[in-house]
Amino acid sequence: MDSGESLPSYEGIAAAFAKAKAKKEKDEAQGLKSTTADAAKANKQAEVHFKASHSILVAFFTWILFLHILGIYLFTSGFLLTRLVLEHKSECSVQPIDTARPYTVGSSEAGCWHPKTFEKAIVILVDALRYDFTTPFRPDGSEQPHHFHNAIPILYDTAVDHPNNAFLLPFIADPPTTTLQRLKGLTTGTLPTFIDAGSNFAGTAIDEDNLVAQLRNASKKLVHLGDDTWHALFPGYFEPNLTHAYDSFNVWDLHTVDNGVTEHIFPLMQPTNTSKWDVIFGHYLGVDHAGHRYGPDHPAMTAKLNQMNDIIRDMIDQLDDTTLLVVMGDHGMDAKGDHGGESDDEIQAALWMYSKQKRFGRSLPAYRTPPATAKERPVAQIDLVPTLSLLLGMPIPFNNLGKPIEEAFIGAKGEDYENLAIANRLTAAQIHRYQHEYALARGLDDSTRSLPLALWKSANDAWEALGKNEKGNRDQFKSIYSSFSAYQRETLSTCRALWARFDVPRMLNGVTILAFTLMILAFYARGLEGDRSELTPILLTRGGIGTILGAAVGLGSTFAIPSLPWEHITIVASAVGSVLGVSTGFWYIRRRLTSPLPTSIWGWVSVIFTIALSAGFAANSFTIWEDEILLHFLSTFGVLTAVSSLRQTNVTDRVLGCYHSVLFILLTRVASLSRLCREEQMPYCRSTYYASDTSSTSSPWQLAIPYAVALLLPIFIKAYYDGTLSYQGSAIMWLGFALRFGLLLSAAYWTLDAADDGDWWPGKGEMIKTTKIIIAQITLAIALAFGYSTFSWSKPLLNIVTNTKRSEKPSDQIVADGGNSSITILGYSNVHGSRYGLLITIWFLAISLVQKPMGFGAIGIATWQVFSLFEIMDTNKISDTSIGPVVLGLLGSFHFFKTGHQATLSTIQWETAFIPLRTIKYPWSPLLVALNTFGAQILCAVAVPTLVMWKQPPKKKGLLGDVAKAIATHLLFYAVINLATTMWAGHLRRHLMLYRIFCPRFLTGALVMLVIDVVCILVALMGARTSLLSVAEVFGWAKF
Repeated sequence: MDSGESLPSYEGIAAAFAKAKAKKEKDEAQGLKSTTADAAKANKQAEVHFKASHSILVAFFTWILFLHILGIYLFTSGFLLTRLVLEHKSECSVQPIDTARPYTVGSSEAGCWHPKTFEKAIVILVDALRYDFTTPFRPDGSEQPHHFHNAIPILYDTAVDHPNNAFLLPFIADPPTTTLQRLKGLTTGTLPTFIDAGSNFAGTAIDEDNLVAQLRNASKKLVHLGDDTWHALFPGYFEPNLTHAYDSFNVWDLHTVDNGVTEHIFPLMQPTNTSKWDVIFGHYLGVDHAGHRYGPDHPAMTAKLNQMNDIIRDMIDQLDDTTLLVVMGDHGMDAKGDHGGESDDEIQAALWMYSKQKRFGRSLPAYRTPPATAKERPVAQIDLVPTLSLLLGMPIPFNNLGKPIEEAFIGAKGEDYENLAIANRLTAAQIHRYQHEYALARGLDDSTRSLPLALWKSANDAWEALGKNEKGNRDQFKSIYSSFSAYQRETLSTCRALWARFDVPRMLNGVTILAFTLMILAFYARGLEGDRSELTPILLTRGGIGTILGAAVGLGSTFAIPSLPWEHITIVASAVGSVLGVSTGFWYIRRRLTSPLPTSIWGWVSVIFTIALSAGFAANSFTIWEDEILLHFLSTFGVLTAVSSLRQTNVTDRVLGCYHSVLFILLTRVASLSRLCREEQMPYCRSTYYASDTSSTSSPWQLAIPYAVALLLPIFIKAYYDGTLSYQGSAIMWLGFALRFGLLLSAAYWTLDAADDGDWWPGKGEMIKTTKIIIAQITLAIALAFGYSTFSWSKPLLNIVTNTKRSEKPSDQIVADGGNSSITILGYSNVHGSRYGLLITIWFLAISLVQKPMGFGAIGIATWQVFSLFEIMDTNKISDTSIGPVVLGLLGSFHFFKTGHQATLSTIQWETAFIPLRTIKYPWSPLLVALNTFGAQILCAVAVPTLVMWKQPPKKKGLLGDVAKAIATHLLFYAVINLATTMWAGHLRRHLMLYRIFCPRFLTGALVMLVIDVVCILVALMGARTSLLSVAEVFGWAKF
């Protein structure tokens, strides 16, 4: 190289290092020592300044998270309203209307409002007992039976052979079809609200009037066996010495709960023990768990249903003449065994009642045979409440909206319409009383329920007219029964409309807070010139002061005007104060402000991607096919970068850019082969995530995917490090050994899980369970304990090679005059990116463990794509644009679908909470579910800082500010998506598909944004701090 030509960066520092070393050798030869006190002091000051700047950035993004929480909470509290619960209780001695027959009311022994039919009851809830599980399979053409067909025939056979002793009917649940909400409906007779779905695993006691409370108030002795959700809803209601509750959340355990119920229920049915109880509630979970674990079309489902069949048959044999036996499902399950939504398979459960007495009948001979499908003669689940209440002589709970089931009151001959009319009149009267009190509490006028009131008057007039005659005939009572039934149906419809009311002011204020927070992020991310770490202190200070002052003003105003809702006003005032405060901060630095609108083609591409995706959420079809839209956007990005790469002047950049762009497209297409279709996509989508559309387990060939990832991906990642000679130091141990070993352990875990599911080694089930839990715990320890320790203590991935002047390759040497040696610094050109990149692989290992085999492969592909994206950004010189953080957002959203998820409750893979655990442990179990659900977005969020650190020189100025800029842009992408889904959900609040499509997508968007906020603060920013500190220890401090 000519003396007049400047050395490249890494050669320049290497020459300086060699020169310093030569001087040191010369000085040491002369007995001299260098002085470094001043340099050490300056270094320490720079380190303190860096740490302070980093802490301010953490505080700023935490403040953004706070504003997001305020906006989401305010909108949600107005959007997902809970029903007004009245505290009124029905009383045994107070009928809702005058008695119809000469009958003395007020005695629970004879019957409070109606003569009771049964002294005792055994209520068996078979969780997820779908109606078509109970009916015989009749092949239609080439259709073949599934494993759930003809496996529990006892219910159908008894209803057909003994129609006066038993009946079987479709039992339709109101969504959301989660167990806790169904138990509320089955005991109170009321409708659920969507907000209750989130509390499915954290139930609180039922305060409103309900059947269990009425039985307890009547001094009945109640026993519960099975699912412990009952004890959260009814604490202290059951006999402590006879009750046995079991953990309900471990969906991989098919037998513990069922065996426990069976073990304790049959001794209680013995004649010597029947005096110890009046009502037994038994809740079996095995069918539900078999569905979650395997899907309904699996031999395990056959075994479970056969077991239920035998248990019910034994119960029939032991049942006495005064006891009613009820068997029912609380909901169904979809083709994969999940539930939570409102598809037909999820809401269609079964109801079967049996008695040794001939008490039941049919109004028509054709009704003797149970309905062939759940579309024929269905009853609502809330109808169980007045039915059981009257049969057991209890008052109907005050808030009930159901009606008596016809078969239970029409008599053995199917002719007792008088009894049926009386039962429906009592029920309708209680509904009328409840509606009157509800209207008073809500301040509703009669116009809101004019039609139900007209039907009520018509039915009562018919009854009063009948009372003037000596005795009504069959047709008259039948007509009266129909009139009261019509009143109940119309009232139910009115209540559904009333309880879909929204608090629009709260919703608007929530949207406004989210919109202003988005604007703050937009100006911070793309509308500032200069180093963000220098500009953040003034913005944080003024925004924080504004938040505090706003909260104080809001709280003070509620004290001054007590009628104002303090919570709403305080939140709005805090947000307004925040916006005003940060606005003064922006004004103070107004000379640094620029338009946040893009100034480059890549900026406009990122805007188009984000806005187009957000606009699509206004249509249910675009929301349903979001995964395909993301596939198109990512493929388009790959094509654009390939074209851009061809225009690069540097041959190396041109070749690498084209290669990685094509690779990015191919990997996207391969990942798209992993699909979990939602119901609305049928028949245009075929699920491949599991073994079949009706399975929740993986195919045997899918077990090879984790092994392929474990063997190949570390090699591919190593190639990215080799490209910059960064495969040095800790990378050799972590990438070359620990990562691969952890991935192999994860693969082994899923192999053992398949062995456990398929019972490959009979009798070894417990040993397999223990082994796979230990393997999972070791894998997490490698990732989060050993991995983080390696990342935290690792030096920069460098290797300084020292040679003598007599080296055989003098061209590789950098020799300083007067010295005896030359050096080469390996890994210098990517010291920041390679160092931080270790953190991405650490989280990849942790996330891959909690993904099923297809998801394991998808996360592996996502990791590969992330590293290719770094190369694309570098070769095209677009690291400073917004496209990188936005594409990472698109990539995380795309792989959310490829890891077996959809924006629906039913696709949450709850079983991942037990991968390293035997029982639920807080907070670890929810964190594992979150890691499984949002693993792809988390991985991409962790990778964001690398976009601006990849192949950057060690002492590049403003790197910390660049990291903040990239993180803010990434958060901006999710903030736009969240604002769009929130606005569309609010705007389309009367849409038919609100709770099926738009509401779940809004909830998904809100949760994802909050999770990414937290990950960017706790993982990305803290990881960048660790990495930058490590590099500075070697190279000294620039103005980071």
